[in-house]
Amino acid sequence: MSRTAILLVEDDPNLGNLLAEYLRAKDYDVTLATDGKAGWEAYSKGRFDLLVLDVMMPLKDGFTLAREIRAKDSATPIVFLTARSMKQDTINGFGLGADDYLTKPFSMEELLLRIGAVLRRTRGVEPRVEEPDRFDLGSSSFEPKRQLLRTPVGERRLTTKESELMRLLCLNRDQVLERAVALNQVWGNDSYFSGRSMDVYIAKLRKYLRDDPHVEIINVHGKGFRLVVHAHP
Repeated sequence: MSRTAILLVEDDPNLGNLLAEYLRAKDYDVTLATDGKAGWEAYSKGRFDLLVLDVMMPLKDGFTLAREIRAKDSATPIVFLTARSMKQDTINGFGLGADDYLTKPFSMEELLLRIGAVLRRTRGVEPRVEEPDRFDLGSSSFEPKRQLLRTPVGERRLTTKESELMRLLCLNRDQVLERAVALNQVWGNDSYFSGRSMDVYIAKLRKYLRDDPHVEIINVHGKGFRLVVHAHP
């Protein structure tokens, strides 16, 4: 099976090389272009499953590049990267057919999750990173496709949001799941009200897992949450 091909167009050489190497380490086939003109040339010569375009670039900015690409290709998903957070930029980006939009600075983990989510939403394209059908957690287990959580006291069918949040915690087991990542993945935004809603869902998951002494969801102040699984004595 061929790897998912990504065209990354980023004019900052340090950031561009860093992102390219990180995505290659995650088994993506990455082509890096350092300005909008080079990005168009690379796009014209290759076949890509996803485009990651910086907005502010010399020779041709990301919006112009996306407009030219969309004139002949309405299907390939586009993710914009920008240092600007103006609402109008976001509107312009989505108006050009963008599938997602990240404002710098962002974490590598957030970019990876966004790319995976966009690929899952895109018809006929699947991410190449395999996810397990079942996560074993102490004396509990979670099956994301069935939205089924088993604990020492029985099993519970989770709601869609509960399941998506639990899935992200499991994928980031023993690591910090950033609040912004979880909010954008599950709620589609990182507003104050969505944040309060997520806190309620975290509390629900903690309640469901309270009968398993080997599993806990820890708050990481100012960052997010960590799912910790303790070894059996």
